[in-house]
Amino acid sequence: MGLLDLLSKKKLQPAECVVKLDNEEIDDMYPALVEVTVEADRSRATTATLVLEARRLEDGLWTVQDDDRFKPWVSVRIEAVFGDETEEVMRGYIKEVRAEYPPERGGAKVTVSCQDHSLQLDREHIEQRWGQDAPTTDGAIATEIAIRNDLGILGEVGEGQTVQDVLQNTTDIKFLQRRAQANGYEIIFQEGMLHFGEMRLDAETQPTIMVYAGPDTNCISFNIQDDGHKPDSVAYQVAAEVGAEEPATEVTPNLRRLGNEWADSTGAGLNDFIWRPQRQGVSDATQMAAIAQHMANEQSMKINVDGELDGSLYGHVLRIGEPVGVDGVGERYSGTYYVDSATHRFDINGYKVSFRLLRNAYGDDLGESDNPLAGVV
Repeated sequence: MGLLDLLSKKKLQPAECVVKLDNEEIDDMYPALVEVTVEADRSRATTATLVLEARRLEDGLWTVQDDDRFKPWVSVRIEAVFGDETEEVMRGYIKEVRAEYPPERGGAKVTVSCQDHSLQLDREHIEQRWGQDAPTTDGAIATEIAIRNDLGILGEVGEGQTVQDVLQNTTDIKFLQRRAQANGYEIIFQEGMLHFGEMRLDAETQPTIMVYAGPDTNCISFNIQDDGHKPDSVAYQVAAEVGAEEPATEVTPNLRRLGNEWADSTGAGLNDFIWRPQRQGVSDATQMAAIAQHMANEQSMKINVDGELDGSLYGHVLRIGEPVGVDGVGERYSGTYYVDSATHRFDINGYKVSFRLLRNAYGDDLGESDNPLAGVV
């Protein structure tokens, strides 16, 4: 019995996993599909793993190993189906195929490893000077790189810094990562598009994660860590090329407040809580300011959550790099969070999502339209 067959026997229109290779659904291979896992994280590439049982046929061929669809650089798309609605979990390419032949012939299996479009951007070593004829921006560079790799732009591209005669002597993704680090930006690939820019806290809030909400509960576990040992601001100095150093500049977070009250220690009656990052030889004031701002923003996310969703009950694909509502954990900790990572698992037990959320404020800031329990006594 295949993965989809097991899932389809559940009630309440459970999520089903759809896998497409080279734009064609692998209907005939679902009986052999044991598990699908997709790991998405803001700090690295989104990857997927398909585990399939393998059988040797009478003619000596193997069901998976000798199927031309299961080989490196075949395009892959993984989707979750909720009744009549379909949402994409990831897309990219097959990176690696591993076949195992244990002593017990019935235990043979094939593991297919996939990666998002960052894999495509890591094929060709490119030597190019950006802004050689006229100054350009990191945002314009990211847009041009996306276009030449047949990718769209996700959301608003970050303008970044002004660039003049900067050499790219590496692959597109490694160069983009370098420019993202210089600006404190995120790089996220989603639905054939590239996001190069700041945290998308102003994106539309995803459906609410419901904890201890009776029949509306969709969250299996929800564990909060409220870390007070994170600074409220960051101070930096620019390394001077000659003469005396510039005085320290203090940077505070400039993110949207995800709640009603900042999660900082300004009212604790203590000295100011300021950290100073290592300069690492950076003498460019603009770059150092961007690095410090990024650190201040990341450190402002003092509330971290690790948890797990029942994906079928949630009824959507939880996306990284976007806000999500949380209800049922009290007035202080309910409200809007930012999705840092999500691991999607489809197997015999259904569709589960392990997640990590971030927050920089306290207080339930969800309106009645975002909170299905609002008004319930």
